[in-house]
Amino acid sequence: MIAIFLQARMDSTRLPGKALLPLRGKPMVQIVMERLRKISADLYVLVTDREGKQRFAPLAEKVGFHVFEGSKEDVLGRFCRAIETFKPNTVVRATGDNPLVSWELAQRILADHVRLSPDYSALQGMPLGLGVEVVEASVLLKAEKETDDPYDHEHVTPYLYRNPHKFYLHRPLVDLEYRGRCRVTVDTEADFRRVEWIYQQLEAVETPSLDDLIPLLRGIEGT
Repeated sequence: MIAIFLQARMDSTRLPGKALLPLRGKPMVQIVMERLRKISADLYVLVTDREGKQRFAPLAEKVGFHVFEGSKEDVLGRFCRAIETFKPNTVVRATGDNPLVSWELAQRILADHVRLSPDYSALQGMPLGLGVEVVEASVLLKAEKETDDPYDHEHVTPYLYRNPHKFYLHRPLVDLEYRGRCRVTVDTEADFRRVEWIYQQLEAVETPSLDDLIPLLRGIEGT
């Protein structure tokens, strides 16, 4: 079973409450969920903490996501408890910071992952904020048991790619046409305004695709 696990929270230190900032009249986290629903999967879960569950649950229900509440600080532990609850074989990890996440690139790396059966897969080289990670559920459970480093527990997957001798990692470069250095993840007010501007340029497009986005992202890189 393939599950989409979306990691989101309310208490960002650099941009508090960013998950509920409005894009096109919708909270940002809802935009992320709507884009992730375009990925072919068996299950869609918003993996959050207590405050996130209280604030996000109505939005998740509207979009067709389950909500799982776990540890606030130990995000790896939160994912592992969600794995134990929903029992997926493969997890597609996405974050609420990325309102331009590409379902097309997600489908490509997920297809690779199913074909090659690695422990972990992620495309490299595209603008930051477009991608997802694909990881075997059993591997995350293994990581939780083997590391007590707070960094590994806060960021979920670093233990895997910091230990390439232990895991089969598939990290190919994205196709040349989609490569770029632009930043479209949202950590700061400036990041959010950049993404807001991009959505304003594409207001006539209901759900902007990768091909809609790339020309604008190339323009940003050139400025």
